[in-house]
Parts: sequence; structure tokens; C-alpha cells
Amino acid sequence: MKNRIVLILFFTFLISQGFSKDGYKLWLDYQPIENSSLSNEVKPLFGGIYFFGKNPTYDLIQKELELASWGFFNREPEFKNLNQESHLWIGTRSELSQFLGLDHQAKIKDLGDEGYWRGPLNHNGESHYAIIGNTPKGVLYGVFDFLRSIQTETFDSTTEKSDSPKIKLRMLNHWDNLDRTVERGYAGFSIWDWHRLPGYVDPRYIDYARANASLGINAVSLTNVNANAWVLREDFIEKVKVLADLFRPYGIQVFLTARFSAPIEMGNLETADPLDPEVRKFWKERVDLIYKEIPDFGGFLVKANSEGQPGPHEYGRNHAEGANMLAEALAPHEGIVIWRAFVYSHEIDEDRHKQANLEFEPLDGKFLDNVIIQVKNGAIDFQPREPFHPLFGAVEKTNLGMEFQITQEYLGQATQLVYLSPMWEEVLQSPTYRPTSNATVASIIDGSSSNKNLTLMAGVSNIGTDRNWTGHLFGQANWYAFGKLAWDPYLNSSEIAKEWIDLTFGQNPEVQRNISSIMQSSHEAAVNYMTPLGLHHLMGRSHHYGPGPWVEGGRADWTSVYYHRADSQGIGFDRTSTGSNALGQYAPEIASNWSNPNQIPEKFLLWFHHVPWDFKLKSRRTLWDEIGLHYDSGVKSAREMKRNWDSLEGLIDAEQFSHVSQLLAIQIQEAEWWRNACLLYFQTFSNLPFPEEIEKPKGDLEYFKSLRFPFAPGIRPNW
Repeated sequence: MKNRIVLILFFTFLISQGFSKDGYKLWLDYQPIENSSLSNEVKPLFGGIYFFGKNPTYDLIQKELELASWGFFNREPEFKNLNQESHLWIGTRSELSQFLGLDHQAKIKDLGDEGYWRGPLNHNGESHYAIIGNTPKGVLYGVFDFLRSIQTETFDSTTEKSDSPKIKLRMLNHWDNLDRTVERGYAGFSIWDWHRLPGYVDPRYIDYARANASLGINAVSLTNVNANAWVLREDFIEKVKVLADLFRPYGIQVFLTARFSAPIEMGNLETADPLDPEVRKFWKERVDLIYKEIPDFGGFLVKANSEGQPGPHEYGRNHAEGANMLAEALAPHEGIVIWRAFVYSHEIDEDRHKQANLEFEPLDGKFLDNVIIQVKNGAIDFQPREPFHPLFGAVEKTNLGMEFQITQEYLGQATQLVYLSPMWEEVLQSPTYRPTSNATVASIIDGSSSNKNLTLMAGVSNIGTDRNWTGHLFGQANWYAFGKLAWDPYLNSSEIAKEWIDLTFGQNPEVQRNISSIMQSSHEAAVNYMTPLGLHHLMGRSHHYGPGPWVEGGRADWTSVYYHRADSQGIGFDRTSTGSNALGQYAPEIASNWSNPNQIPEKFLLWFHHVPWDFKLKSRRTLWDEIGLHYDSGVKSAREMKRNWDSLEGLIDAEQFSHVSQLLAIQIQEAEWWRNACLLYFQTFSNLPFPEEIEKPKGDLEYFKSLRFPFAPGIRPNW
């Protein structure tokens, strides 16, 4: 009994002192409002809340408002009846129709199923603040935006705001395996505890759903694209149903990855030929079974005929025939097939940069309307920087979706702070010149220039069982930024960063200024110390951790030497008409400009050109000197990031500070490792001295080559 009393007193002390911030609450940490004028404006709203209806989503909204009220004011909110004094009105347009004028009716109606309006409403001489959508889901998004405006101190009860998503499907792709390992996962194990489902429901699932709903993410693919057919079994569908039921009130649909060979592995068939009647029957029955348990099941995400995954090519069929077979099974239920464009021949016959276009361009217009082709942002594989994928603009009659990678497979994994939104923004704002002269990648994937209604932005998840969800605290910023850009692909990265900083670290101007500087410079720094001037695919084999520009042997396009092609004459991959002609897959305006090494943006120079070591860049320096300066600049930027961070000691939570400070120290070491290893290796071809201005690379090249990391996290398992 005495020990129990001591423990109670200890935890009471902890509560009174406040817990350190371990990152679990993400951007939903409703801290006390210190701005007195804001508090005076907001507090009455929480003292008189009225819901105009009842449904499971409103129940969740009520719980969220309770969390916020306790956080903001340390008190329970008050929920009123309509005839009582109510200040905050929450409901759908139809529920509030008698209180809305025609202008408001029309304005809100135009926002669609997921949009929301919030602002002041006057009724019978009394002023109310209303959050209204056309559906409860829209109301939910409006409430989260309302709470976010309070957290960021931008709330104004006198102004109206309306918003709606520009992209229909805003999805996280989990590369989670059924044994809870995560391919390219750097934040612990999978949060899906399949072994204990359906009987045990981890509360973490709810917090995961809250976080996604707060960003407007409305779809989740639960399992690895390197799919395991077992997830389609009846016992696993029962487990998936539990998650679908939990996520539904948050507006989140569940998708699964479908292994193309499932008819053989599960149905005891001798073939998975998409035109075989028995195969089509298998998929129809399997789909019907899923929808019986999960009426709003989203559909299938499929990786086929890529990296050894089974697909229609084994049977002499094409991607359209494979995708359409599944689409026909899903269509009666309004389900969707998301078919990945990350394909390349198991036999190397073309530059991988060209492979997706070679396979999908001839099929344009042959896919059913409920098929989306999910295209990576670049044609190789989530490299630190890639030119936009040439399929954007080359395909006009088929639904195209974007696939970004939130988990940092090639960008330092969970040891490095790299804010990815500037990279994504660079891709989204890239002009494609097709189908119209002013088309951008963003305008294609949101349908505004492609005239498509079925639109998608997917992000490969960086979420795991680590207490802070993402391994690195700043990995949360990438999850956050993805959600914001999926809602609106035209947003500005610096504004997204500022909002995340406000929600995570508060309003201190010095904190905001320094962290914003760190975030905005971090991607360019990583590109510089990893793969400057268009270099790519220089990482170690398999684990993709650290530099490996010397990797060779085995399949050529899984090596580094295949891509950088360094020799005594120069470096870079010739993708012009004198090489692989991958440039020919872009619009003529791009191909013409980029085919000239003096006109192409220098950030893509070595992606498309094999250039002599003494080639003069715009700086009038030689290519060799510029490579050295870029690598060295990346290291110096990493050091500056840590100096900026260390200046914040005492201004932010101690646990947050220590966590990031330690990881930034590792990042500096890894940046130096990248610089030293790459420059020492490339010097064996250039045979030139390092530029005078740089810190000379240290270390022994053979030592760097000898390093092995067989137990690095996130390695693809062998089935």
C-alpha cells in the first residue's frame, strides 16, 4: 500500500509539472492559449456548442472539442440545446437550411461532399459562429481547420472561410507486411497488430485516424505493394473490417494491395490469366466477400510485373487487361483499381527512365474509368531529386495519380532532417506543356487540365510504432505537408512549414524563424551532399543507407555505376537523342531546351547528359570543381542546421530539443561520409585536384567500400 501511495504521489507530481513532449500528440497538441484576446474571443464558443444532428462523425467531433477545450482552457466544454444560449453551431447545410440565406446555401452547396464553410451567422438578432458542410465529413474537416486556426492564433470570428479539396483520393500507402515488418520503414514496426486483431483494438488506431482526418487524408492502403495474398483471406478480411469500421466516421476508406497471383495461391487455380473465366470468377467472388464485410471498401492497389512481382505479362496480356479485370469486379460496388506505373522489365532492354512510358503510353484510353495509374514523381525511384515523370503530359485519356514517398528511403531515412515539401512543390509546379501549353503536373493530377474527375495523390507512409510515429520528429512535418498538398497541390512549402512549426513548437518568433530556416534549406542540403547536379542512384545496395557510387555487379540497373557512368572523359547518363533518348518522352518544348547541356537547369544536368570533367557551368567553374563545391556546401549546410537548432536550447521542450540535436549530429557525420566517399571515388576518374575552396575529403576509399549494413531497418524481406 505504501508503494502504491508513493507511485500515486509521483504521477501526481508529473502531471503537475507537465510531461515532456515525446511527439505522440503530433500537431494535435492543444496547448493552453496564452494570447488573452484570442482566449476571450474563443472561450465563449466552447461554452455553448450545439450540434444540429446526431451521427458517429458528430460523436468524434464532440470528443475532439472536449480534448481541445481541456487543452486550451483546462475545462469541459458545454453542449447546449438550440433554445439555450449557444454560440458555436455545428451541422450540415441541410440541417441548418432554415437558418441560411440563399447566398450561403449556394456557396456551401458548391463546396461538394468534403468542403466546409465556417464563419459568423446572425439569427434573430443573435450572433453565432457556424461550421457547416454538405456532409458530416465536410463538417469534420471544418472543425479541424477551426481548431488549427486557434492553435496558430489566426482565428477571427468575424471572417468567413470556405475550402474544399482539389484532389478526390488523398491516400497513405503503407508498405507494411503481415508480420509487422515495414519495407522502407524507419519508425519501428507496423502499427497494424494483425495477430491480435480483430479481438484487440489498439487505441493508437484512433489517434492515427484523427491525425489523418485533421489533414483531410481520406484513404489508406494498409499493406505492402509487394503484396501477400493472405490479406485477402476471410480471417484477414475480418481483421481489416475492424479498422474500416474505426476509420469510417473519420471519412477514411480502406484499400488493400492485391497480389496478382492470388487465384493460384488462394483459389487453387493453375493460372492468373486476367482473361480466363475462372480467374475472373475468383476475383468477383473475392470482391463480393470483401464488400459484404466492408460496404465502403475502397478497392485494390496493385504492383504488377515490376521487380519480380507477378502480373498480366506472364500470360501475354498487358497492363490494361490486368487492371480492367479487377476493375470490372469492383465496379458494381463503386470500387477503384490503383495500378502502379512503377514497372520495368525484368530483362534490361531500355533505360528504366523510359520503361513506364513504353508500357503505358500505347494503352492510353484502354483502361476502364475506375482505374487510376499511380505514377511516381520521377521515373527512376524516389531519388533525392528527379525531373518530373514524363507520363505526366504524355498520357491524356487515362486517370493519372501522383505517388510521393514520405518515408525517406533515399534521403537519410530516420536519421536525417529533410523537409520534403520543397521537393514535392518543385515537381507539382513543373510545366508539362501537355495537354495544354500552361499545364503543370499539379493541374494534371487535380483534373483541372486533364479533365478527369477520378484524381489521386498517394504518399508512401513513414508511420510506425515509435512513440513519435515517424522515427525523426521532423518526419511528422513530411506527413503533415503531404496531407496539405494532397488537399491543395498549389500550396506553398514555406507556409506549410510555418503552420506545422506553430502547431508543434508554438509562437516564439525566434523559434519559428530558426526552425523555418532549417526546414527550408534541408532538402537542398541533402541533395548537395548526396546527389548534386543530377547525379542519382548512388546509395548502397539493398539497404539504401549511405553512399555506394561504386556498387556494381548483378542486375545493371540496380547498380550505381549504371547511372553515373563516370569514366576518364566525364560523368552522367546521356538521355538525349545520342543516348537513350528518354528526353524524347517529354513535350517538345522541354526536350528541345533540355537537350542542350548549356540550357538545361543545372540541377538536372547529369541526369540527361554525360559531360566532360572540364565542362564549364554558368559559374564559369569546371564541372569537377562544381561537384566538389556542391558536396562541400551540403556538409556546411548540415552543420549550419545544427548550429541554428542548438541556439534554441531552453526555448523549446527539452526532450524535443535533445532528440533533434542528437540526430542532427548524426546527420553531419553522414553528410561528411557522403561527401568524402563520393568525391574520393569520382576523383579516381577525373584525376583532378579538389577545388581549393572546399574542405578536403578525408578517409580511405577502400574503407568506405568495405562498410556493410545487413541489419539496417526497412530492408525488403525475402518471401
